[in-house]
Amino acid sequence: MEEYLRSTDIIDWDNPAVLELAQLLGTGTKMEIAQRCFEWVRDEIRHSYDYKMNPVTCTASEVLAARTGYCYAKSHLLAALLRANGIPTGFCYQRLTGYDDATFCLHGLNSIYLPEFGWYRVDARGNKPNINAQFVPPVEQLAYKPGEYEQDFPEVWADPMPEVVKALRTYKTYDALSENLPDRA
Repeated sequence: MEEYLRSTDIIDWDNPAVLELAQLLGTGTKMEIAQRCFEWVRDEIRHSYDYKMNPVTCTASEVLAARTGYCYAKSHLLAALLRANGIPTGFCYQRLTGYDDATFCLHGLNSIYLPEFGWYRVDARGNKPNINAQFVPPVEQLAYKPGEYEQDFPEVWADPMPEVVKALRTYKTYDALSENLPDRA
């Protein structure tokens, strides 16, 4: 479980601003902390594509400073906040149809280890019409349910997928990234 608690260059929960927010959100039971952190990231960090916002962020501290991020980056901040509070957190991915409905791309979300339920997936990408992600363990209420040609990857990654990090580091604007979203077959 240690690998799901560590601070890294991407999940930089030891950054002073991230740690301060984690401590602010970190009161109560582990379940209450997990829900509070999830809802904060879901509701307070704007999804870059939905809001047409720059810059493209990657690390937890970048997401917090800019208050924007794609789903992947938002999952990095959520993992940092939870890990700082001693809650094991990893990364999960779905392969979904892209914004143009003709290509595929990865969608990033988190899996949180809750002793009462085991690994529990949450999706802090941000709600909007037709998307209503919630924290209601043990039921998963994610932003997307993969369709016929889409898929859920079953792994819980301790670190973000390399192709996700590469895309977030390569493209500097939300629209450039939207045209080059990462994928894995």
